[in-house]
Amino acid sequence: MHYLITGGTGFIGTALIEALLAEGHSATVLSRQRLPDTAALRYVADLQEVTDEAHIDVVVNLAGASLAGARWTEGYKQEILSSRIGTTETVIALIERLNRKPRLLLSASAIGYYGHHGDELLGEDGVVEPGFSATLCQQWESAAEAAAQQGVRVCLLRLGVVLDRNGGAMEEMARPFKFGIANWLGSGHQWLSWVHRRDVVAAIRFLRDRPDLEGAFNITAPEPVTSRGFCSAMKRYKRTLLTAPVPAPVMRLLVGEMAEELLLNGQRVVPGRLAAAGFQFGYANLDAALEDILQAS
Repeated sequence: MHYLITGGTGFIGTALIEALLAEGHSATVLSRQRLPDTAALRYVADLQEVTDEAHIDVVVNLAGASLAGARWTEGYKQEILSSRIGTTETVIALIERLNRKPRLLLSASAIGYYGHHGDELLGEDGVVEPGFSATLCQQWESAAEAAAQQGVRVCLLRLGVVLDRNGGAMEEMARPFKFGIANWLGSGHQWLSWVHRRDVVAAIRFLRDRPDLEGAFNITAPEPVTSRGFCSAMKRYKRTLLTAPVPAPVMRLLVGEMAEELLLNGQRVVPGRLAAAGFQFGYANLDAALEDILQAS
């Protein structure tokens, strides 16, 4: 099969492409990086480079500026919105003009869709609480759902915090432990709904192969932990000399609104629809994930 992948040079995209190439597939990758084409990969900087006659079986839409890439000024918040919603709208425009429509759009979203719910356990039918992340994800998903009007099956990937070595959130989360400092942010009681990057790739392939499945799916491990729970798990793999939590006021001072939205609050999310469909996680609990991620660090 031939894939169109936006954000293909990012943390999830690179792992996904590696898996797809191993299966014998090929891909067109939308990326700001101009990389050399190969026999199985073509890189484009603009979807206008894809002709109406192109044969695309599956679209995987992963593009978006990092939520933690800069302080949330009004300008950067607009960049976050446009990089996700704008890119998704260009994907829909491409699908509309393709002579042969893809059979599936897998479009990234995030568990920020639900807003803040404290200790409430959230499946895909969870109530949405207001906030920037919730508004972002709702608009992002709404843009992707327009593909259904073209007869394309749409799966929305509500991603948790994706963990693996060599990048992603783990790089920042593990840094204090490398210096012997165990920590958590704020109270430490906020929930961290995480997922191993290999399970994200496996979930994408699972949804691809199940034409009976569509709509929103929480892509999170079945056992979320609190920030303190993450700290305790890390201490089983990293020798620490002291525990030094970062107070909430300090986080608010350092990173502003982002602290409240991403770091001091969280969602306790479970992958209800994936589990009901029979998906098996390779890393269902944090200890299994950390053992894999940290063994080579």
